Amino acid sequence: MELKDQFEDAKNRVKTLPSQPPNVLLELYGLFKQANNGDAVGSRPGMFDMRGRAKYDAWNSNLGMSSGEAMEAYIKKVSDLGA
Repeated sequence: MELKDQFEDAKNRVKTLPSQPPNVLLELYGLFKQANNGDAVGSRPGMFDMRGRAKYDAWNSNLGMSSGEAMEAYIKKVSDLGA
């Protein structure tokens, strides 16, 4: 199976997770954004936008990671979660 196909499969399996802790979802979000969009762009949301700030930080934590590396990390994380 090609990497993009594995990534799509992992993306679909995430929706079937029985329990989705927020910190794990943020990590998956950051890897997903890095795989699809590259490095985080724009400025960090202000302190009153806590959700936006957390999402931006999760994405920005993967700064410099290639799309392929982010896909592989995403796939591994989803597999580790048992999905």
